[in-house]
Amino acid sequence: MQVQLDPNLTLAAATLVLLLGRALIGRIGFLRAYSIPEPVVGGLIVALLVTGLRGFDLQVSFDSSLQSPLMLMFFASVGLSADARSLARGGLKLVVFLAIVAAMLIMQNLIGVGAALAMDLNPLVGLLAGSISMAGGHGTGAAWAGRFAEVQNLRGALELAIASATFGLILGGIVGGPVARRLIERLPADSRRGRGRAEEGAARAAPEAVSDARSVIDTLLLMALCLAAGSFVARWLEGSALTLPAFVWTLFVGILLRNLLGLSGAYAVRDETVGLLGSVALSIFLAMALMSLRLWQLVDLAVPIMVILALQAAAMALFATFVTFRLMGGDYDAAVMAAGQCGFGLGATPTAIANMQAVTDRYGPSPQAFLLVPIIGAFLIDITNALVIKGFLALPVFGF
Repeated sequence: MQVQLDPNLTLAAATLVLLLGRALIGRIGFLRAYSIPEPVVGGLIVALLVTGLRGFDLQVSFDSSLQSPLMLMFFASVGLSADARSLARGGLKLVVFLAIVAAMLIMQNLIGVGAALAMDLNPLVGLLAGSISMAGGHGTGAAWAGRFAEVQNLRGALELAIASATFGLILGGIVGGPVARRLIERLPADSRRGRGRAEEGAARAAPEAVSDARSVIDTLLLMALCLAAGSFVARWLEGSALTLPAFVWTLFVGILLRNLLGLSGAYAVRDETVGLLGSVALSIFLAMALMSLRLWQLVDLAVPIMVILALQAAAMALFATFVTFRLMGGDYDAAVMAAGQCGFGLGATPTAIANMQAVTDRYGPSPQAFLLVPIIGAFLIDITNALVIKGFLALPVFGF
């Protein structure tokens, strides 16, 4: 027996998935400690339930027509959050840190693709378990997985990307704190404490503001323009050397629009509204994507993926210790940034912030880390990652 939910029922189910995830996170400390998102928790439970129902000859499927617009809305929000003035405040340290992160992305893909080839798997599997899902997270993983499934007919691509991103979130939270503590304890005694608590407080917490109806409508218009222009550019450049998924161009359009409006003084983008709508879009998109997972297609890849993820976690810890820490100055701020890099390098920016907060709560503030890590982890990494992935896909082994 087959049950097909229409778009309305699929949206309702996705909302219930978020409520389920929120309820479980509120009751289970482990999920809160590692910042596991609500759609991941609720969506995986529903996916397991749907998989179990197949044993009773009941196949449940969901409508996917809303997933693409919601995904593009999220990447539009990332672009609209990219204020050039914030980047300028980072100075030379920001440039150095971005170069370090670019090297990290290349390392992740070399590990993923190399391990996949060693285990006689499609190299795209290694790329999905590389920077796409590690540094890119669920949104980027799902976006590229859809392209791989469409262009290369990669079976179980979405399931693989979501599984990798989910375990990456957990690993990012586990690895970051111990790496930072080890580095800090090796510093001279008088260098193990941060300074400037008042400044750190300003860097950590942006002032909360309530989004009104007008700002929501204005922001929806900006997002719609990003979606339309990004999709147009993606179609226009299809088949050329600049072929990239629509979500990448949507992000670029968002960056351009945000800064043109800001420099001209025509309109001040409301960051809190952009963040709110982007968060809602991503949550609903992930809920839909996760509850639609065909987990039965992952059985054959379970052991290889665990091997690749273990290699990624070990490499991330070593990279943060011997590359990031040293090149960023080898001091307390560098140690806190190393913890943050483990968070967004394996999981997501919220994991990075959680890692750094845990370290600074014990050892003292690090304003520099709380300035640089969110700038890199929130949007610059997405741009850099897209370019790195595009570069890898140009290799003959992938057939693109």
